Amino acid sequence: MSQSLFLVTLVVDDYDRAKAFYCGALEFDCLQDEVQPEGKRWVVVKPKGGDGAAFLLAKAVDETQKAAIGNQTGGRVGFFLKTDDFARDHAAMLASGVRFLEQPRHEIYGTVAQFLDPYGNSFDLICHAAPTAS
Repeated sequence: MSQSLFLVTLVVDDYDRAKAFYCGALEFDCLQDEVQPEGKRWVVVKPKGGDGAAFLLAKAVDETQKAAIGNQTGGRVGFFLKTDDFARDHAAMLASGVRFLEQPRHEIYGTVAQFLDPYGNSFDLICHAAPTAS
């Protein structure tokens, strides 16, 4: 059996605002942006060159969904963006106005810094350390 997680819903307030952040500030690719019935859109964005899951940007349509915007994981870091060059991506994100909550820190597993999307969803930008020979 072969399975993989390929799409994660991210509840947002506005398709274009969310797309501008993910495809602008974070430089994700927009894989799809298709008009659906009842004013909905199917908007899928994904980190460049990544082999992991993409986000389905889903506009909140009722009060329950609106209450979940920015707090889909109850205040915990909910998303982990892996990079092969922390310094490059951290600098580009800062230049694009991404709000980091901390300075980069070096852990045994690599370099990491927490940032927020415009809604308050928490992400870790991570560059894994090279494996050491044992």
